[in-house]
Amino acid sequence: MSATSNNSGTRRALGSLSVSPLCLGGNVFGWTADEAESFAVLDAYVAGGGNFIDTADVYSAWAPGNKGGESETVLGNWLASRGNREDIVIATKVGAHPDYKGLSAATIKSAVEASLTRLRTDYLDLYYTHYDDESVEVGEFLTALDDLVRAGKVREIGASNISARRLEESLAFSDREGVARYVALQPHYNLVSRDTYEGELADVAARNGVAAVPYYALASGFLTGKYRPGGAVDSARSQKAAQYLSTDRGPRVLAALDAIAAAHGAEPATVALAWLAAQPTVAAPIASARTTAQLVPLLAVTDLTLTAPELTLLTEASA
Repeated sequence: MSATSNNSGTRRALGSLSVSPLCLGGNVFGWTADEAESFAVLDAYVAGGGNFIDTADVYSAWAPGNKGGESETVLGNWLASRGNREDIVIATKVGAHPDYKGLSAATIKSAVEASLTRLRTDYLDLYYTHYDDESVEVGEFLTALDDLVRAGKVREIGASNISARRLEESLAFSDREGVARYVALQPHYNLVSRDTYEGELADVAARNGVAAVPYYALASGFLTGKYRPGGAVDSARSQKAAQYLSTDRGPRVLAALDAIAAAHGAEPATVALAWLAAQPTVAAPIASARTTAQLVPLLAVTDLTLTAPELTLLTEASA
């Protein structure tokens, strides 16, 4: 994974794509952030040097009254209103939308057209298989994705929520058959969830030159430091985040984050993202912001480089 410097900070390579070191998560768009709030966050992210936005066709089908596609629709409206499509790297995913479940070739072919329509664009920069579908041979969905690349509808492909075995099988098929190859992997990975990536899956990525773009980079907000023993937070994700307080690791990680954040005059969230960004194979952690205020410490990761002892302290605290 190469890195080049330009006036938007350090860019990372994902295949032919050049992305900023913080990927903005689009899961909140059309869910906890309405269109106006989403536009404000997107504008601030781009003003802060960001160019890499992650969404999925299923966002946010889980919310009452939503059916999936809300995030892509908001993002498409923003791209159209700002006229900046060529400056933005858009990643979306296939396989989990209620109307387009699984990874059959027919499903992928239909789902991509729906995503392109909602995003108001004629191409996707990065198209992930959202969840592996083991009922489908890797050759079927990789050939379908390759067709999209050859048609100019997709620039690069990636995998999310896939086992080390299936990732290796997929990469081997692509190399053998000369079809589109995964350049990115989106694993669940953060300071309080390391075994979801480290080990066999990370080894496959490293061995094959696949860049990781971790989701849940802030553990549903836990690593921002706003969840403390005895405290209550009004958030759609508070129950998930607060569960980390009941472990030995959670409070230990918070203490290490607090100490390093104080030394740098930084926020715990910035430190947590900086640790993740420094890990082998990681190109850009994904983090979402419902408001522009929440975005500030996320963008600050671009300017924070942790020392070797600081990285070790966090690694040991999170073990």
